[in-house]
Amino acid sequence: MTSPLSAGDEDIFERLQQRKDPKVLEEQQQAVNERMQAILQKAQNRLSELLDQNSTLPCTVSSVQFLHAPNTRRSFLEKIVNPLLSANRDRPYTLSEALREISATADKLGRFDLFQQPISVHLDESQRDPTTGLRTIDVHFATREKSRVLLKTGTDLGNAEGSAYGNLLWRNVFGGAETLNLNASLGTRTRSAYQAAFETPVFGDPDFRFEVGAIASATQKSWASHEEVVRGGWSKLRWLSQSGHRHELGYNGFWRQVTGLAENASATVRADSGDSVKSSVFHSWVNDQRDHPMLPSRGYYAKVFNEVAGWGPLKGDVSFWKSEIETQGAIPIPIPGISGDSGISLTTGFRAGLLCPLGLDSSSQPQLSRINDRFLLGGPTDVRGFRLCGLGPREGVDSLGGDVYAAGSANLLFPLPRVGAEKPLRMQAFLNGGRLLPLRTSQKATPTSSGEVQDAVVSTISELQNGLPSIAAGVGIVYAHPAARFELNFSLPLVIRKGEEGRKGLQLGIGISFL
Repeated sequence: MTSPLSAGDEDIFERLQQRKDPKVLEEQQQAVNERMQAILQKAQNRLSELLDQNSTLPCTVSSVQFLHAPNTRRSFLEKIVNPLLSANRDRPYTLSEALREISATADKLGRFDLFQQPISVHLDESQRDPTTGLRTIDVHFATREKSRVLLKTGTDLGNAEGSAYGNLLWRNVFGGAETLNLNASLGTRTRSAYQAAFETPVFGDPDFRFEVGAIASATQKSWASHEEVVRGGWSKLRWLSQSGHRHELGYNGFWRQVTGLAENASATVRADSGDSVKSSVFHSWVNDQRDHPMLPSRGYYAKVFNEVAGWGPLKGDVSFWKSEIETQGAIPIPIPGISGDSGISLTTGFRAGLLCPLGLDSSSQPQLSRINDRFLLGGPTDVRGFRLCGLGPREGVDSLGGDVYAAGSANLLFPLPRVGAEKPLRMQAFLNGGRLLPLRTSQKATPTSSGEVQDAVVSTISELQNGLPSIAAGVGIVYAHPAARFELNFSLPLVIRKGEEGRKGLQLGIGISFL
């Protein structure tokens, strides 16, 4: 027979039924976390001590195995890990050297974009080498291959254009980290675009790749009263130097058509209508030392692009040399009384370009640039406060583009109140400007002989500093998404040169590269 509950037992049940103070629970959880952190830290310190004590211990790497990589070729993996094996070295490792090389190999595997991150590494000590008496290590890379086929569809909105797109990415096509990328899009400005690109690493190096591709597109150039149809292909080598600089060297072959002229198209646009073939080689160099590609607060960026078309064996019916330079710098601005990064930064940017004719036309006169190849300037991603392609030469309603340009910008970015510096959201105040000019001699005439081309280049570059450029200022909000940068600005043109088109009011910009 059970006895009745005593007063003390009832107190126990009452205490169990009572809800604990959330603050007490938080303190208890914090104590548990601190204890676990202390245990982990102690284990890491012990491991570091063991590694330090045995860092000079000689050893060999006898074998390397991969787990869960069924779609990757054995020959491809062997090319990557063979340098790691002691059989391919002239001397044994020290333990610290072996661990460093194993870590570097795992990092190299990760840069192929084949496996889920992180790649786990397991080390086993096997029997001593009977010939040398050294300790031997077996390395196991525990990998998980990424999905081989990725299909993505969606819509894009930005820079006065809306589009729907589909993208098919096929990874590891032949088991050697090759990729096939197929894109199709339909939009308001780019009416249709179809593109295919095949890329493969060269010599088993994730930082040295070869790419070949083809494109067919039709784009409405509303600022110049025509449509451009492009068909062709390219091939290029991409590599990363030991100093971290990115290079591209390639060949372009495109058949371009200026068609679909509007009724009010200018005489210059009509003169450039029809077909043209561009055959060119190009090289680009990029050094990016920014802490964030979309919203930098410190560091610098530099890019140089050069292209030669129609020169020597390149053929084609356009012949020119085209160069562009782009730089950007960012510095953080400290605030007295605030420790750490304040989130306030000053960013400056500069871009410039030159398009110089190289060949002669059928009448032995310099072959002037076509509207397909000229520079365009103005809009929400470069010189804000002006309409899309609103700077430079115009004829009637058409923006004709130019052969020489320079543009610069200064942006002050600071966090929004109650948002915090760690969020990728900023307010900005900016001042930017630029000029875009056609090639003209010192007598302000179009060059008509080979001798006048050099005079025209020097004269046009000198003209950039005559008078104020077109300038605009404004304020806005910037959001740095991992895929693109979004800006919503209120702009006020301060200087508008004759014939150019400013834009006062709100302006939305979406892109990857901003001035």
